[in-house]
Amino acid sequence: MASKERPVCQIFSFQDWKASPDPIFELPAQYLTPTPSPIVIDNGSFQTRAGWAAPGAELDPPRLLFKSVAARSRGAARSETQIGNDIPNLEPLRWLLKSQFDRNVVVNFEIQELIFDYVFTHLGITSEGSVDHPIVLTEAPCNPLHCRQMMSELLFECYSVPYVSYGVDSLYSFYHNNNQRKLQSPHTGIVLSSGYHCSHILPVINGRLDAVNCKRVNVAGSQAASYLQRLLQLKYPGHLAAITLSRMEELLHEHSYTAVDYHEELEKWRSPEFYEREVHRMQLPFSSKVPGGCVSVEERQERRAQQLRRLQEINARRREEKLQQDQERLDRLLAVQELLEDGLLDQFHKSLVELNMDSAEELQSYINKLQLAVEQGRQKLLHSDGAEGKAEVSELEQPMDETDGVALMDSDFPEDSLPEKPANVVQPVFNMAEYHQLFVGTERLRCPEILFQPSLTGEEQMGLMETLQYVLARYTPEQQEALVSNVFLTGGNMQYPGMKERVERELLAMRPFQSQFKVTMASCPALDAWHGARGWALEHPPGAGSEGWISRQDYEEKGGEYLSEHCASNAFVPMKIAKPARPAEPSVTMQASTEAPAAITMVTSDPTPSSSSASAVADVTMVTT
Repeated sequence: MASKERPVCQIFSFQDWKASPDPIFELPAQYLTPTPSPIVIDNGSFQTRAGWAAPGAELDPPRLLFKSVAARSRGAARSETQIGNDIPNLEPLRWLLKSQFDRNVVVNFEIQELIFDYVFTHLGITSEGSVDHPIVLTEAPCNPLHCRQMMSELLFECYSVPYVSYGVDSLYSFYHNNNQRKLQSPHTGIVLSSGYHCSHILPVINGRLDAVNCKRVNVAGSQAASYLQRLLQLKYPGHLAAITLSRMEELLHEHSYTAVDYHEELEKWRSPEFYEREVHRMQLPFSSKVPGGCVSVEERQERRAQQLRRLQEINARRREEKLQQDQERLDRLLAVQELLEDGLLDQFHKSLVELNMDSAEELQSYINKLQLAVEQGRQKLLHSDGAEGKAEVSELEQPMDETDGVALMDSDFPEDSLPEKPANVVQPVFNMAEYHQLFVGTERLRCPEILFQPSLTGEEQMGLMETLQYVLARYTPEQQEALVSNVFLTGGNMQYPGMKERVERELLAMRPFQSQFKVTMASCPALDAWHGARGWALEHPPGAGSEGWISRQDYEEKGGEYLSEHCASNAFVPMKIAKPARPAEPSVTMQASTEAPAAITMVTSDPTPSSSSASAVADVTMVTT
């Protein structure tokens, strides 16, 4: 009967990717003439991607790609700040890391300015006090007007850029992939985007974002990484320091997947064969050097002889100390007995009380026992091999092995009391490598699942597909058909294997019987936003009155919150923030209206004002306002 083959274990090692500093590129001359080429910056909450929108370089990747973090110690100078790839390893500086984002909205503009300085310096821009290139910048869906106002103020006032264009990263990706698929514009569809901090459902109708029905889910890649870290730290409390957030992000990107049917997939993991076949064993770094692991037989015997000699010396030393203590006690008792012989009864009875004895007979009994013990101790010292008992004190202070405690129990430790173990006995070997392995099983699918079931982490909100169903319910059936005919998945957190199949299964259960829908995954979910922004900048060159571009004149006339809309931008809803009215001074009020003094007089003199006084009060109110 043939035996079953045991499944092969899948053992992986952590890459522990360390960043290398970005070089400072030289600015090519063709990027300056005839007009300066735009700079495209995908300002993501996880990574920042920056490069040029230049003709002839449509297939080039972004020049710069680094994590959107800065590390600066408290009280350190601005020049000592480390940004992005200047930080080789994030974990030792995790407590110092700062980001310009609060979730997916830029709120820390001091860090944002440092990020811009890093980008412009490494792209080779050396002009003093200004950046003469137009800027294409991504922002969050439904970005608050105050955040856009602060960003425009930073770019126009601090860097003196000529033009700025704002767009949504996931809409740039949608625009880029639709052009690759050669779909006829204007495009209609619904975008499911999941990044590092948030996920979004963005309906697009006739090429424009329907901002009223956009929804955000506060579950994305950072929550999945934190959840995975918590699961593994509870599972392996002995490796808390090794289970870092950077390694959990690597686990998510390289070893996780989305289950098409979550509960059915969990049932598969109950099978031992399935578990052994699918579990990923992540090998942590460890030291394989075991003390005494490569010792020859002669060296082992020599160490054993040294250990025996040392134990004998320790025993002889202890016998000497015990003999000395007994002799001192015997001398003291004999001195007390001499007091009795000399007739000093008061001192004798006082000494008996100090010794806790009642009578002279008891004293004599103790003296006889001590004399016998002293005599036996001297005989043992004479007949034992205690010639080496006068060893150096430093030799006695050497650390003892685990067997020393057993040997010290016997005062006469013979040299052959520890029998040699037979050579053919197999000793159990501790597998150090297996102890430093993390068995990642159901965690591979449980962490991506929080995108569909945020309740797994304790979040009280709808999942991505429930939110999609809620958004679709706000449209007419005809609009729903148009939207689901182009369901687009983008974002770094959508790259799990099986994500497209899971969305298709959820849509099949959600949509009416025999209805049609189509789900498309971005060709490169993490980089398509930057490629789409660059393609848009090449098709829409900046200029006065150009669609999507904000000039400095527009900034000065219409305010920093102004947005020039285009196919991949937010919808601009101008809102005037009412400023609190200043209280009017009495002198100004009297000069403004000649009827006001009479009216004030009538109001103060007559407690029941007439109609004329009421009109005067109204006049005063209008003037004050």
